[in-house]
Amino acid sequence: MKKRSNSRGAHSTDPSDLSSGVNMYGAIKYGASSAPTTPTKARGITERNHDEIAKTFVIVNERPVDDISLDFFYKPHTITLLTVSILAVMYFAFVRDEGNFEDNIWAGILCVVFFFLIISVLAFPNGPFTRPHPAVWRILFGCSVLYLLTLQFLMFQNLKTIMNILYWLDPKLKDFHINMDKEYGVNCSDITLERIKGHLDVFAWGHFLGWAFKAILIRHMGILWAISVMWEITEITFAHLLPNFVECWWDALILDVLLCNGLGIWVGLKICKILEMREYKWASIKDISSTSGKIKRAMLQFTPESWTSIRWLDPKSTAMRFAAVIQLVIFWQITELNTFFLKHIFEMPPDHYVVIARLIFIGLFVAPSVRQYYTYVTDTRCKRVGTQCWVYCAIMVSEAILCIKNGKELFERTQAINIVLWLTVQVIISVAFVYGCVLWQRMMDKRKAKKLLSSSTNQSPTKKFKTLDNAESKGKISPKKSPKSNDKKIE
Repeated sequence: MKKRSNSRGAHSTDPSDLSSGVNMYGAIKYGASSAPTTPTKARGITERNHDEIAKTFVIVNERPVDDISLDFFYKPHTITLLTVSILAVMYFAFVRDEGNFEDNIWAGILCVVFFFLIISVLAFPNGPFTRPHPAVWRILFGCSVLYLLTLQFLMFQNLKTIMNILYWLDPKLKDFHINMDKEYGVNCSDITLERIKGHLDVFAWGHFLGWAFKAILIRHMGILWAISVMWEITEITFAHLLPNFVECWWDALILDVLLCNGLGIWVGLKICKILEMREYKWASIKDISSTSGKIKRAMLQFTPESWTSIRWLDPKSTAMRFAAVIQLVIFWQITELNTFFLKHIFEMPPDHYVVIARLIFIGLFVAPSVRQYYTYVTDTRCKRVGTQCWVYCAIMVSEAILCIKNGKELFERTQAINIVLWLTVQVIISVAFVYGCVLWQRMMDKRKAKKLLSSSTNQSPTKKFKTLDNAESKGKISPKKSPKSNDKKIE
């Protein structure tokens, strides 16, 4: 028998996905149409509305687990965890060699991180996701808080101190320097098959996989293409600061926008469509007799519990929702820019483990943040932004401040007119794409309505009567009685 979770935030009702339009507290549609039509002074209705608002935030900020197969992994083991943690720390504190100063600092830092992540599992919210386990998302949230605190610490250090910290982490960085004299985007008229193959390297595959992942996160073709086109404009705008942004026209338009970005968006949206069609009826692992079935069920634990389509742009969108989508597009550009400025200002190679670890962490942490932001934008009952989304915004702004503070020499060469034009174009293209998507959705809804109307009106009366006769002969509907028979019955 399937049991409900006894963990924090668990409720006795069965919550479903927030973006599906029906939640655990009633069949209520989200978006602009979900707002109450007329205010009421009835005390019971007001209290119910406040209760629904509170419960909506709880689901998006700390979603409870409803379907539990293995009770052991969802029962609290706080005393056991405390005992094992203290014994492990005592063992390493007394047994390890303390002769090396740097090793001692590393051990102390790892111990702090270890205990902080344990506290994260016990106290932090898991956000809107519960697969593969809420503890995974609580640990990820704990890592995001540690990263934010690290950024705040580095913000009050000078560039020399930060570089010494990086050299302490990896002494090989002392030998790496960015070549500012290297020329990019030269001989653009020389288009050969060998040169095109040379550009389709590991970074092109990373580009493709990155956009497929973005498509899975955002799930809206219009917004994705807006981000894709505007990123190429961003590269042109900041090319005078970052030389590697200089590209040939065919590299930017054909290889990047159409091939890598376009194919990645298409694959990501196809994956979303496949997952939407999939039926998630999870069997308990205790009810599966075969070994292969148990292994398959264990692997399915690492896939989403449910998958619903996301509709950012409802035809009845309000101005605030319209602005929120534009804000999402611009924030995404800033996040991408932070990646390139961080590795340029602090001189790290693109394949360095710090750069790759940050990309993986940001990619994973963006998933619950986007879901919380989407719920905040589309559900009028959700009055507060989720905790993960709040921390992500703080991380994005802190990274930007860190880059500006330590890249003074680089940003002194900034051309103000380029930045003004960049912001202007960002807003114009965002508005154009978003408004175009709204018009497209309205047109598609009108076409569907016309098809339904024409299919109902085009049916001839004789065809309708034949359908009724066939239904009567098969016993699907009872034949109508004549007025005489009714009179006799009344008599």
